[in-house]
Amino acid sequence: MQIFEIIMLLCFGMSWPISVYKSIRSKSTKGKSAVFIIAIIIGYISGIIGKIVNHQLSYVVVLYLINLIVVSMDLALYFVNARRENDYKSTEVM
Repeated sequence: MQIFEIIMLLCFGMSWPISVYKSIRSKSTKGKSAVFIIAIIIGYISGIIGKIVNHQLSYVVVLYLINLIVVSMDLALYFVNARRENDYKSTEVM
């Protein structure tokens, strides 16, 4: 049954916009891990590939894609914030 997969994707999917919002608001990488975010991205990509390989294309793939996009945004924000922190540290030393 796909209902449990849908519930899982919705539950995970609710947390990522909050994470993105916190990244935007805090402008910090504190409490974030690029390795962890990349692992999540690999997981979503694997889920999508699994659906394609097993010929199970359905609306569930849309949930995977939405989550993948939002998590990718969080990863991009991680690098933006990391650069901002590095720039701040380098001007602080002067």
